[in-house]
Amino acid sequence: MTMQLSSPAFNEGDAVPVKHTADGADKSPELRWAGAPQNAKSFALVCEDPDAPRGTWTHWVLFNIPADMAGYAQGVPAEKELPGGARQGKNDFSKIGYGGPSPPKGKPHRYYFKLYALDTKLDLPAGATRQQVLDALKGHVLAEGQLMGTYGRS
Repeated sequence: MTMQLSSPAFNEGDAVPVKHTADGADKSPELRWAGAPQNAKSFALVCEDPDAPRGTWTHWVLFNIPADMAGYAQGVPAEKELPGGARQGKNDFSKIGYGGPSPPKGKPHRYYFKLYALDTKLDLPAGATRQQVLDALKGHVLAEGQLMGTYGRS
């Protein structure tokens, strides 16, 4: 099953605005979703760059998002636990929360925001890694949605 994941900050395939990157305010973009299954118990969100020189780079890990939520405003605070019980994991900058695009000079990179509707809450602590979250959600995904933006430096 597919959900719709969107942002008023950029459309699918468009450039991520500078304010949402390491070259700007480095604030997470506003995200909205729709079409989640009625029986979803929570959501998980991962933002990753598959074009990074050393392999896929994790920019954001967020899980146990309450099932009654349909998005986040821009600038989610870099706190381990958020109101409602959501937890943030550690990104590949070794920080909690969102770390915006920060590619080397050259061809623009792609940034995939991936949302998962789950039939459970994940039994993981705040600070969990992308891989720990992806391993824990196996067998629990009811629906998925994706939004891809690009960003490059010349």
